[in-house]
Amino acid sequence: MSGAVMKAIVIHAAHDLRIEDRPEERPGPGQVRLRLATGGVCGSDLHYYNHGGFGAIRLKEPMILGHEVSAFVDALGDGVTGLSRGQLVAVSPSRPCGDCRYCAEGLMNQCLNMRFYGSAMPFPHIQGAFREVLVADASQCVDATGLSPGEAAMAEPLAVTLHATVRAGQMLGKRVLVTGCGPIGILSILSARRAGAAEIVATDLSDFTLALARKVGADRTINMASDPHGLAPFTQDKGHFDVLYECTGAVQALTAGIAAMRPRGVILQLGLGGDMSLPMMAITAKELDLRGSFRFHSEFAVGVSLMQQGLIDVKPLITHSLALDQAEQAFRLASDRTQAMKAQIVFATS
Repeated sequence: MSGAVMKAIVIHAAHDLRIEDRPEERPGPGQVRLRLATGGVCGSDLHYYNHGGFGAIRLKEPMILGHEVSAFVDALGDGVTGLSRGQLVAVSPSRPCGDCRYCAEGLMNQCLNMRFYGSAMPFPHIQGAFREVLVADASQCVDATGLSPGEAAMAEPLAVTLHATVRAGQMLGKRVLVTGCGPIGILSILSARRAGAAEIVATDLSDFTLALARKVGADRTINMASDPHGLAPFTQDKGHFDVLYECTGAVQALTAGIAAMRPRGVILQLGLGGDMSLPMMAITAKELDLRGSFRFHSEFAVGVSLMQQGLIDVKPLITHSLALDQAEQAFRLASDRTQAMKAQIVFATS
C-alpha cells in the first residue's frame, strides 16, 4: 500500500451511505491504476441503498458500491501494453477467474469465483468501484476514445442488454415487448432495434420514463398505472409478441407480458426483484421459452464499439451528473423515476 488515501462511497446499511477515506493501492503486474472519471448509479446499487440488499442477498459488512464506471489511466503495472497515461477507458466490472469449469466452457458470466464490483453475493463482499483511485486488471479496460466519460460509464448496463439480446436469438423482424423502462429497459429498446426488431412496445408506470422510451425508438408505450388493460389488444388470438424483455422483476409485469406473448415466444428475464411466482400453465400451453439473462462478458467491448461508431446513442439516458460530495443526492435522484433515468457521479473530468 502507498501512504495516500482516497475518497470512496461506502454503504453500511439501508439509507446509511458514507463518503470515507480508504488507502490507495499500487498496480501489480498486468494491472493499471485508474483515476475514476464517472460512475453511474445502478439498480443494484439502489437495492443496497434503499433496502440493504435484494432477495436473499443482504449486506453483512460495509461495502464500496458501484460498477458502472469510466476512468483515466494513471499508471501502468509491469507488462501492460496497449494503454497510455491519460487515456479514457470504460472499466468492465466483470472479473472471472479464468480457471473454473464455466470459464473453461466460455461461460465467463457464470464463473464460480467471479469478482464483480460492488456485490454482496459472496462474503467477504466484493468491494465496488466508486472510489477516486481504482486498481484494475488491464484486461478490464476498454479504450473509450471518442466518448465522453458519461457515455463510457454506460458500457456496463448496455452490455447487460446486449447479452440478453444474444440470449434471445434471432431478432430480425421480431415483435418485442419491454416491461419496465428504467435504464435496462431503455437500453433493451436500443439493443433490440439495433439487432433488427420490427416493432417495439414498452410498458412502465411513469410517464417520464415512457417519454424517453419513445424518444429512443419505441413504437408505442403504455402506462400500466393509468391504463392497466393497455396490453389487452395484444392478447387476442393467443398473443402478439415474439420476444419479452422483462426488466422489472415484478410478477405483475411478467404475468401481463406473458399474456401478450404469442406461442413459442421467448421471455428474457433481466429484472432481479427476488423470487417470482410464474403462470406455468400459460408458459406450458403457449410453449414459451423462459430464459434468464445474467450480467455479460464479451458484450462489454462490443457495447463500447457500438457507441463509438454512433450505432447506439446512450446520451439521452444520462439525466443527472453530480459531484462526489453530492453522492447521496445522486442516489435519491436515481430512485425517483418521475424525474431521473441515469444519475451519474463525477469523480474527475480529466
